[in-house]
Order: sequence, then structure tokens, then C-alpha cells
Amino acid sequence: MEPQSPNLKTTPSLTLGRFHISEDYGFLLPSPLRELPDHYRPWMEIANQLPHLIESGQLRAQVDKMPLLSCQFLTGYREQRLAHLTLSFITMGYVWQEGETQPKEVLPRNLALPFVEVSRSVGLPPILTHSDLVLANWTARDPGRPLEIRNLDIIFSLPGGESLRGFILVIVLVENAAVPGIKALVQAVNAILQPSPESLLQALQRLRLSIQDIKGVLGQMHDYADPDVFYAVIRVFFSGWKDNPAMPAGLIYEGVSNEPLRYSGGSTAQSTVLQAFDEFLGIHHSEESADFLHKMRDYMPPSHKAFIEEIHSAPSLRDHILSSGNGQLLAAYNQCVEALVALRSYHIAMVTKYLITAAARAKGRRPSQLPGPPRALEERGTGGTVVLRFLKSVRDKTLEAILHQSG
Repeated sequence: MEPQSPNLKTTPSLTLGRFHISEDYGFLLPSPLRELPDHYRPWMEIANQLPHLIESGQLRAQVDKMPLLSCQFLTGYREQRLAHLTLSFITMGYVWQEGETQPKEVLPRNLALPFVEVSRSVGLPPILTHSDLVLANWTARDPGRPLEIRNLDIIFSLPGGESLRGFILVIVLVENAAVPGIKALVQAVNAILQPSPESLLQALQRLRLSIQDIKGVLGQMHDYADPDVFYAVIRVFFSGWKDNPAMPAGLIYEGVSNEPLRYSGGSTAQSTVLQAFDEFLGIHHSEESADFLHKMRDYMPPSHKAFIEEIHSAPSLRDHILSSGNGQLLAAYNQCVEALVALRSYHIAMVTKYLITAAARAKGRRPSQLPGPPRALEERGTGGTVVLRFLKSVRDKTLEAILHQSG
């Protein structure tokens, strides 16, 4: 046995509260606000009718008439998050109103200045992120009832109707399904510190069940989001201005910077869930994939990013299991990895359906039907990656993490 390092005994146990992660909702913002103070009514009036304004080509004109408002009247974190959500939705609509062939390459100062101001307050970039689109963009119709699609709604929308609503809410439910897994991860880290093999085994079993649950919930996407609508209508509004051939120079935020700024679009990699699971399970991705995943942490709320870093600096689960020689722990660990591989394979199948197959169909569509395909984005995820290559690499590296009993 290695002698224990003296600081292990005094390491404070890991808790979710330290990282502003909810015991009930995980990384979802609990009970997001739906209204800003009256001072911000000009923003809310535009944000509440985005699909109509974009589809009728009126959004840019409305934004240009908007007064320049300061963020100083926002009180508290939840108002700031709602302001970031509001301005990020307006921004995506403004840039992409005419589709990817005619993006707006300058964000007017009456939108750019407050958006950058509130972005600094909450520690997020001035673009639509997963934490806006999903984590802060949900509301329960009856807070006393379980979270399910029938009992949920989104706060703001973009073109795409029911498919957009379904897409967002299924991911809300995925985040919710991850809550037992996040709690299990905390239990496991503390069980290694104590150490308690029984508690660790139980935590690994709970983590596996949560990962399997996430896969089951993700399957609801097929029922609630139409692949053709997602591909041809929705996804351009999640696209950013970094690694995007449609906006190679980036976006000028007027009054903020004379040089264009580049930010990645929305990506599943901006969800803290799988990045936390990867860190805990000790999964090492290829240099290219790891680089992208690390960059996506800057698109998470800072406390969530700090949670991943805390998991990274905790004692290694893999080393602990290998040195323990405990066959039950090793088997339970491998089952977690296998569940994660299955989830990633399922995600690949879904991206193939919603992106690759939908793109092929869009190419054959007559002009009178849905809008033409966003050609610059054909093989890319909205985050800017060549999507299938990235996802397959991440899945294959997960599979390589399987442990083999030594001796």
C-alpha cells in the first residue's frame, strides 16, 4: 500500500452546491425567470415574437430601432441569465435572418454593447450557447408535476415551430436525466477519498443507470423534432462565426471592437454532463477532439467549468480501481464506459439522420418546398467541427478506456 498523502485526509468532500449545481435539476437553471424588469421591455417585445419577425424579414429593422439600454438595472444572477438568453436569441435572428447566404456581419451597438456587458457579468461569450438555448430556456407549466414534454415549454423560440420546441425540450429532459449521474459522480469522488468500496460500487452502478437513461430520453427526439425542418430551417440559427465558411471573418460587435470577433455556435460539447463523465472515468480523447472539447468549456457557466476541473484534479478513479484489485469495481467501471460508448454510438446515428441524410434529401428538393440546404454547413456541426469524424473519434476513444484485469 502506498502511504496516504497527508492532504487527502483534509480534502473537503465534493458537493454540488459549491459549483451552483442544483440537487434537483443538475446543470439546468432551476425555475428560470420569464420576465425582465420593465426597463427592458423593448428587448422582450422583440424576443417574444422572433419567429414572426424573422420569417417576415422585419427583425433587423426592429432591432435597428431598439433603444440602447444598460444592464445596470438587472438585479441578481437569474435576471442576468434571462438577459443573456434574450439578447443571444435576438442576435442569432439578426445575423441569420436571411439565411447563411446573406449573414449580417455587423451587430449594431444597441444590441452589441448590452450583450457584451451582460456576457461579462455571467461569464459567458456573447453568442447563443447551450446554457442559453437549453439550460435557461425552459419552464414547467405545473412545477408540482414531473418534468416531461407535456408539462414543459420554452421561453423564447426561433423559426422551426414545434420541431424547434421539441428539439430544445428533449435536451432539457436529457439534462434532467443526467442529475442522478452527476450526484453519483460526486458520491464516487468522495468514496475514493474516504475510501469506501461499497459506496463507490453503488455510485458506479447509479452512474451507469443514468447514462442508460440519458440514451432512452434522447430517443424522444425522433418523436418531437422533424429532421428536414431541423436541417433546413433550425440549425442555421445555432451557427456561430468561428470555423464557419459562411462567416469566415467573424462578426463585428459595434462599439465593442473594431476587429471582428469569432465565437463557435451551439454544440452538444457545451453541455457539462458528458465532459464531467469523461473526466471522472479518465477518458482521453485525441488531441484534435480534446482541444475542441476544452474550448467548449469556455461556453459553459464558469462554475460548471470549475466543476469539471475539480473532477479532473480529484484522485484518479482508474488508478484507484486498478490498485484496489477489486473485480466488482472494475466490472462496474467497465459497464459505465460501455454505457457511454452506446450513448455516443446512438448520438452518431441521430446526427446521421438529422444532418447527413437530411442534407442528401435537401439537395434533391424542389425550390418550391422547404428552403435550400445551408451548403457551407453541410458536413459541419453548428459548433464548427467536421461532425461525424469528431463524434466517431470521441466514441472510439471512449471504447479504448475499457480496463482489463492485470495478472
